[in-house]
Amino acid sequence: MTRDTPFSATIASPYWLEDAPLRPLGAAALPKSADLVVVGSGYTGLSAAIEAARGGMSVLVLERGPIGAGCSTRNGGQVGPSIKPELGKLTALHGEGLAKRIRDEGYAALANVQDMIAKNGIDCDWQQTGRYLAAHSPKQFEGLERLAEARRRAGEPDLHIVPQSDQLRELGSDRYFGGAVSLNTGAVQPAKLHAGLLRVAESLGVSVHGGSEVTGIQRDGAGFTVAVGSTTLAARQVLIATNGYTGPMSPWMQRRVIPIGSYMLATDPLPPEVAAKLIPNGRMVVDTRKVVIYFRMSPDGRRMIFGGRAALMETDPTRTLPRLYQMMLDVFPQLSGTGVSHAWNGFVAYTFDHLPHIGVQDGLHYAMGYCGSGVSLSLFYGMRAGQKILGRAEGATALDGLQFQTRPLYYGTPWFLTPSIAWYRFADRFLT
Repeated sequence: MTRDTPFSATIASPYWLEDAPLRPLGAAALPKSADLVVVGSGYTGLSAAIEAARGGMSVLVLERGPIGAGCSTRNGGQVGPSIKPELGKLTALHGEGLAKRIRDEGYAALANVQDMIAKNGIDCDWQQTGRYLAAHSPKQFEGLERLAEARRRAGEPDLHIVPQSDQLRELGSDRYFGGAVSLNTGAVQPAKLHAGLLRVAESLGVSVHGGSEVTGIQRDGAGFTVAVGSTTLAARQVLIATNGYTGPMSPWMQRRVIPIGSYMLATDPLPPEVAAKLIPNGRMVVDTRKVVIYFRMSPDGRRMIFGGRAALMETDPTRTLPRLYQMMLDVFPQLSGTGVSHAWNGFVAYTFDHLPHIGVQDGLHYAMGYCGSGVSLSLFYGMRAGQKILGRAEGATALDGLQFQTRPLYYGTPWFLTPSIAWYRFADRFLT
């Protein structure tokens, strides 16, 4: 990158870490045993650890790299119910009763975020912003009208349709063909949320160790032996909470989650008169494409935070930055020439049925597969995992017993992702 580009001063690190930097790796010795060992220090792992510690368990959280270095500090900070399949599709697959309970848990997850932030005094720039769903084609706008009616019939919170003629009151762009507003959506500064959860966990006695990669887990009588490098420790129970970073240490789970990189940028501070017109009501914004893009203003309203799938194959976020920048200009041409301060990516975990999953396999607890909606769902299902580990009835979920699907020839490397994204891009442009 040359100095005359908008990217000359770009930092290859999440913008969020400016206000909530990751803790440097320490050298504290690991305990010899714990009631519960949690693998993964993101939202899921910390939420489960908090619940288990409050229930009287000794809890050890282990992270391969810096604490919280995964997608919990790299996401867009959009917080919604966001169970991906709509009620009609879930009903066809699982029957009306279970489908309704699954959808209800998405809304319960959103309420849980607000409750957790308030009860624990977590300073994470929480705002109840609402979300604007932007229709990228006339056909998609018609689809939003049908969706609004379907949600009304199902008794779910309303979607308010915004015709193209009124769109400027929601979005300073003429790229879209109208949209819909969902009011029950919010925003957080994700790294500050993670820092708050970490503070709460440690105040309850949870031991959290970065630079502690789990290399093996073996049954040992009624418990487990957990290998961390050349060290071993004993655990009564183990939770795998690695989501988009699930690796060969847990091969059964690795076959069931699809890691997909999402790429993001933060602009330099914008002139106030420009920033105020981009998203006038401060909504979180997602469009209707299969290869979705999403964007928002920073909590102080001064920067555009823009994200999407900017690569066919996973690569360094600075290499995809020119394409992501052009994607932003397609929506907001008035930002041409604006500098970019930060560029980064993170890995979300999709599943083959587009649902999160929680359960036990070979004695190991797991919660993962949030399909790009991990802020609310990870906190909720992490909490539920902690309750299950404690043996409490409230840990039951609508997802219990659902088959956690895989596919033949899939072993954790999504070889099908490049052709799939290429097809979805074609479909977005010509078929939807």
